[in-house]
Amino acid sequence: MTSDGLREQVYSVLLVSSSDKFNRALLDALPAHRCYPVRVAAGVLAARRELSERNYDIVMINAPLPDDFGTRLAIDVSGELGVGVMLFVRPESYGDVSSSVTEFGVLTVQKPSSSQFVIQSFNLLCATRERIKRMEKKTRSLEEKMEEIRAVNRAKWALIDSEGMSEQEAHRYIEKTAMDRCVTRGAIAKEIIEKYGDRQEK
Repeated sequence: MTSDGLREQVYSVLLVSSSDKFNRALLDALPAHRCYPVRVAAGVLAARRELSERNYDIVMINAPLPDDFGTRLAIDVSGELGVGVMLFVRPESYGDVSSSVTEFGVLTVQKPSSSQFVIQSFNLLCATRERIKRMEKKTRSLEEKMEEIRAVNRAKWALIDSEGMSEQEAHRYIEKTAMDRCVTRGAIAKEIIEKYGDRQEK
């Protein structure tokens, strides 16, 4: 718990690195109480296999990797909505790499970095992830509302065609049935569509 009583989020982390020294230093720097589980993949192929088996909140890549530099992996993973990606590179590569991955939402970090900077970068990724999750939730909610509206409209036309109701009567029937049964209009619309068939306005 934080001082204001809010529960801190816990994030799953995949560390893609072939350096034991780097891994130990990074894992020591990360806030253990906010990272679980933490898995390590030694290269790009191992990382892709791990990512195919489960979802991760944060992916940290220590470039270069034995089987590839790691830039393509970073860009591909960042394309998955909500995944925070941190790419560690040597100072001489920082400028070129950063300019090529920033537009894809990848956070590029020079190595070696202080523990404080690693934590700050981790917190930035977590904050970005939470913002994206809220946006995704709003998007899903809007899509669900739009789908309900479409379903209700299809159900109304099914009632008009099959029961001879007016559009106003069909609308009132769906609204009243949903209210009487304490279910959503979408649920009633689905039942009507299943009963009469999906009849849309031609």
